[in-house]
Amino acid sequence: MKNIFIIGSQGYNKNYGGWETFVKNLCDFYDKSKANLYVSELTFNKEDKNYQKNGVNCLPIYTKKIGNATMFLNALLAFKYVKKYIKTNNIENPIIYILGLRLGPVLGFSRPYLKKNKIKVYVNPDGLEWKRSKWNKFIKFCFKYSEKTMTRHCDGIICDSKGIKTYLEDEYPDNKVPKTFIAYGTKIVNLNNVDEKSILNEYLLKKNDYYLVVGRCVPENNFELIIKEFMNSKTNKKLIIISNIQGNKYYEDLKSITNSDSDSRIHILPGIYDEIKLSVIRKNAFAYIHGHSVGGTNPSLLEALSLTELNILYDVNFNHQVGLNSCLYFYKENSLTKIINKVEYLKSIRKEKGKLAKKRIKDEYTWEYIINKYEKVFK
Repeated sequence: MKNIFIIGSQGYNKNYGGWETFVKNLCDFYDKSKANLYVSELTFNKEDKNYQKNGVNCLPIYTKKIGNATMFLNALLAFKYVKKYIKTNNIENPIIYILGLRLGPVLGFSRPYLKKNKIKVYVNPDGLEWKRSKWNKFIKFCFKYSEKTMTRHCDGIICDSKGIKTYLEDEYPDNKVPKTFIAYGTKIVNLNNVDEKSILNEYLLKKNDYYLVVGRCVPENNFELIIKEFMNSKTNKKLIIISNIQGNKYYEDLKSITNSDSDSRIHILPGIYDEIKLSVIRKNAFAYIHGHSVGGTNPSLLEALSLTELNILYDVNFNHQVGLNSCLYFYKENSLTKIINKVEYLKSIRKEKGKLAKKRIKDEYTWEYIINKYEKVFK
């Protein structure tokens, strides 16, 4: 039986972002008769011990809080711990699946040891981390160097976007490490017995009366562009943004830059981690606006396609490859404003796009479909 160790996320039980959503579903849907699953977990408590939940072995890795570098340190410590754990417990057929490109040359230095102990390593590069605006030039350089070294010193690269796979093939043509495209998945949430109206009332919302944005409040998700474009539109509907706004400096800057408080249509809410509540809010939105410009297959986009009738995406290849002809696209200034001003009068297009979006999810993005691909890679 295979033993798969997943490192790079905050853990199996964490409500944070894309990696955590991915890890939770990967573990929940994976056939436990085919593999034992282990997930490293970020913890700031030295006393936390290994434990098991839902058949998943959770490995808390104590890490000091050092700001933006916390997850870098956590990935490094997790990698070191997992290597030792495999050796100490005589784990057979071990696979380490590294999420993200934080380990840099460490993976290269460890390559002889890994080969000697028959430990296979797979890497998921996620998006183009070195392009994210939040990093300074030095950190961007480190990410780019890490991308180059980590994708060379592994047994396989799993890309969650066709765009990332193509980028790696073009950027490093001499790198012969096998590359596989496996997208994120999403599950179809059953809302048949849910009192949707009461949930909407809780957030002072009405069906089809708002545009929705869900995602981290960071520059590359284009919140500034979305807010400004919405403010210039003629719609009477609301703009609901659900994000990690608490203690977020960029959020405070964003309010000042856009003067969003002056527009009574705009409402920015802290993260909602209740799956049913968030699903109801997605389903009843008039449209979902997805501004992510860096990354692969984004979980929030898949959830929107599975639930929201109309989806309007920032036009980069990562998003286009997911949405195809099931979505509308905006890019330059004034394009989103024009879409908002027109789309409320085009009911047939909204219905047509909704059907196409649901078909995209059913055909290529259910977790059952995605897990089947993973099981073939890890066999």
